Amino acid sequence: MTQWTLDRTFTFRDQIVRYTTFGEGPALVLIHGTPFSSWVWHRIAPYLAQNRKVHMYDLLGYGQSEQREGEDVSLGVQNGLLAALFEHWRLDAPDVVAHDFGGATALRAHLIDGCDYASLTLIDPVAVAPWGSPFVRHVRGHAAAFAGLPAYIHEAIVKTYIRGALAKTIADDDLAPYVAPWLGDVGQTAFYRQIAQMDQRFTDDVEARYPQIRCRTQILWGENDAWIPIERGRHLASIVPDARFQAVPGAGHLMQEDAPEAIVAAVLRWID
Repeated sequence: MTQWTLDRTFTFRDQIVRYTTFGEGPALVLIHGTPFSSWVWHRIAPYLAQNRKVHMYDLLGYGQSEQREGEDVSLGVQNGLLAALFEHWRLDAPDVVAHDFGGATALRAHLIDGCDYASLTLIDPVAVAPWGSPFVRHVRGHAAAFAGLPAYIHEAIVKTYIRGALAKTIADDDLAPYVAPWLGDVGQTAFYRQIAQMDQRFTDDVEARYPQIRCRTQILWGENDAWIPIERGRHLASIVPDARFQAVPGAGHLMQEDAPEAIVAAVLRWID
């Protein structure tokens, strides 16, 4: 497994969040989704950091950020964290790139917390209803039972679940960094905790306000996204003012693995 270290900490509501910054230039913030971590940007961030100061972090309860019993890791709290990080980093209208739940987080921070962006790139975001797979709906009703599964069965579930986000085949060694944060007693409980707290009302809160988005917005969507159909992306683009929509052939929901070069090219073109 490749080493991936977020070397700085930020305390938000008595919870530890891990982050890092690198590169030089105007600020650019990368926001991952679920069940992922900042690792999703490992093929992408080095290219963006050639002419941007990149800010990356792990959402509350994800990756290297603190995982503990009873914590709120829902979309209802993640936008507050992003707004607090903007203040901590002293950011004023950075470029933002957000994937999956990160998209919902960026949209909520923009429309609820008043965070301004120079530009926004959304990659297969959780943004419009309905969302949530049959697996997610089942786990939400039985989270405690899943948290107590034997470790080997849990690991197999996580691997299968994440593989379902890709259109291409991924080797075990490349999959390992995505799975690792969810293993062990703490990680296993945290995995089902974040699923149990998935609630569509957090996107319903802002969906009607998407015509009020105040920044240049582009939306990238994998043509083979098996988690959120591409039709939802086209609908989102139709209600965001002047949004640019780009379908990415051969890519699933986890475009960072299926087509990282498409993200790099689209983001560099958009922010420049």
